[in-house]
Formats: sequence, C-alpha cells, structure tokens
Amino acid sequence: MTTHTTTTVAVVTGGTAGIGRSAAIEIARRGTGVVVTYNSRPEGADETVAMIEELGGRARSLKLDVSDTTTFPEFRKSLAAVVQNTWGVDRIHALVNNAGFGGGMAFAEMTEDAFDAYYRVLFRGPYFLAQTLLPMLEDGGSILSVSSSSVRPGDTEPGYSGYAGMKAGLITASRFMARELGERGIRVNTIAPGPTRTRLGDDAFEKYPEVIPPLVAKTVLGRLGEPQDIGSVIAFLVSDDAAWITGQDIQVSGGYAL
Repeated sequence: MTTHTTTTVAVVTGGTAGIGRSAAIEIARRGTGVVVTYNSRPEGADETVAMIEELGGRARSLKLDVSDTTTFPEFRKSLAAVVQNTWGVDRIHALVNNAGFGGGMAFAEMTEDAFDAYYRVLFRGPYFLAQTLLPMLEDGGSILSVSSSSVRPGDTEPGYSGYAGMKAGLITASRFMARELGERGIRVNTIAPGPTRTRLGDDAFEKYPEVIPPLVAKTVLGRLGEPQDIGSVIAFLVSDDAAWITGQDIQVSGGYAL
C-alpha cells in the first residue's frame, strides 16, 4: 500500500460490500484516495473505509441514492467538500458506477413499477451521475460502469429481460460517452461480471446454494466468481495502466457461458 498523501481520488458507488468494496480496496492499494457511497447501509461503507485505512490508505464515505437523480447536485457539493478537505484537491480521477441490485422477473409478470426501478438504478442513475460529476472529473480520468454478462448471447436466462435490458443500454451509452469525452482524454468503459459471490439478489447464493453447481458447470475456469476477481480488474481499468482502453465492455467472468 502506498502511504504518501495522494492527489488522485476515485468515487465508487455502492461500496458497502461485494464488488464495490473490493474495487474500493484494490483502487486504494494503488495509492488512490477513495470515496465510497452507500444508500441504506452506512455501516457497510464504514467497514470499507476502515479496511482501506488498515492498509495504509485514505477513504471517506458519503450517502447517495442512485435512483433519485434530484439528489445528485447536492451530492456533488458534498463530494467536492470531502475531496477538498481530505486530499486538498478539487478534482476526481475516476467514477466507478457499481451501485445496483439484482434479481429477475419474468417478462409476463413485469410491471411498470418494477421496470422503472431497474431503469432508475441500473441505467438512468449511472448515466446522469456521470453527467453531474463531469465538471469534477479531471482530463485523462475514467468512468467505469459495471454491466453484466447477461447482455451477451449464451447467458440468456429466463427472467432477466428488464435487468439485462438496462445493462445493455448502459453499455451502449458508455460507448457513445467514450466517443464524446475522448477529446478530454476521459476513458469510458464497462465491465461485465458473470455469476459472482455477492449480496445481490437478496443473498441468493447463501440462501440457495443449490444454484451454484450449475453456474460453475457453465464456467470455463470451474468456479464461481469472487468480488476480488472483479475488483482488481476495475482498479486496473480506472488506472493509468489502462490508458489506451476506452469504449469497451470487458467480460470478466471466468469464461461463463463461453
């Protein structure tokens, strides 16, 4: 862990557990300050901050409801204050759009309210959060959004038309954002995890362990994904080591449904 005072800062939404927590920790390992956001679990964000500080890094937490875009301007003000007070800078180097929720719903049973919930959290929220924070994002920075392997042929499971539809929209929008923001050297990518052991889907893997073997059987590398598998790649993609990668949706799934 780099222990000197850093001048680069990344924002990781949904940093209370799972992929978001792992991403925040791995980004911090590279010497970047991290602001993690939470919605309903401040204690989870506090744990993430404590883990980063134990490694010699520096992190802070802020509340953010990605489903409510009306709160984004105030969040930017709070973020600007935290970044200035903690790191003495007025810019961020990266935004990681990770916050979201899982779980499926059959097409025949889909309601407009459920569809709108997918839309607000998985597509509209990340899109307009990036727009809101764009004035704070430094030239040469990075926007990285978590998509899903469910978007690709071969991983078309019943019940995910709403979820995968929004993730597909995010992938396409991110490619166009990469085109528009390239003039500032800002890279925009998405990362597509396969089945990963997280709290998504209301702790489905803990409650229904019988679903794991069939998923492992469809994974070339022969196991379920772990949060660190994804977090380490996120940390790479938002770093300068990935300075020549933009407009891409990168599959990080151990060869799931290959």
